[in-house]
Amino acid sequence: MSEPFDAAVLRWYADCSRDLPWRGPDVTPWAVVVSEFMLQQTPVARVEPVWREWLGRWPTPRALAAEPAGEAVRAWGRLGYPRRALRLHAAAAALVERHDGEVPDGIDALRALPGVGDYTAAAIAAFAFGRRVAVLDTNVRRVYARVFDGRDEPTSAPTVAEREAALARVPDVTPASYSVAVMELGALVCRARAPRCSDCPVAVHCRWLAAGKPVSGAVRRTQSYEGTDRQARGRLLAVLRASPHPVPAMELDASWQDAEQRSRALSSLVADGLVECVPAGYRLPA
Repeated sequence: MSEPFDAAVLRWYADCSRDLPWRGPDVTPWAVVVSEFMLQQTPVARVEPVWREWLGRWPTPRALAAEPAGEAVRAWGRLGYPRRALRLHAAAAALVERHDGEVPDGIDALRALPGVGDYTAAAIAAFAFGRRVAVLDTNVRRVYARVFDGRDEPTSAPTVAEREAALARVPDVTPASYSVAVMELGALVCRARAPRCSDCPVAVHCRWLAAGKPVSGAVRRTQSYEGTDRQARGRLLAVLRASPHPVPAMELDASWQDAEQRSRALSSLVADGLVECVPAGYRLPA
């Protein structure tokens, strides 16, 4: 008889997991919150040094909330999607205002924080407090889709049935370890491209592998970053992050040659609350 799915995943995780600082036993709930915001759409290798810098500077929600939002944007550096910095700053302020600077352990209270959706609330509850919840990120959903449904990719958004099935798989003992183990399995072995099926601890359970790994989804196309509005926004933000004072418009003009695209990018940054227009030029939010 084959080893149960949860036992096999936990055994593999004990031997093969990465040493990620935000998964340590002594990490604070706030440190977990910061990691979950930063890890959204961003590789671990880029997150780790910035995460350490943030926790060194802002070890508590109260410390971050006491600073201007622009300092959060400045410290975000090149992690990308900088609106996450504003949301994390807003979440810190909400924790101070609503929870006396402490991270709550309830799903509803977590989901009510700025920038926290279903996945992030579940991840914080699991990894900061050991709660038995269904943590469904892209990696976990891909593992479940392949192993239990025989599909190469999950549906576009989690359904109620998918959430219920995922929760039923979480064991009562060490639920947080199980949740992070499945996530690691998806990140390291059951990858979207070039999955390492020969190294998979649950290959014997996998319906997708047994069916010959059929491809059911459309071919994914990724947009080049070079020359996009997103790159223009990043270039403008880099200039503003480097200056402690407002930057005149003429200095920003030199950072991106296409005037129409530059204007569009700058307007979008202002609309997103990442940049403020002041008499002396432009600056990060006060």
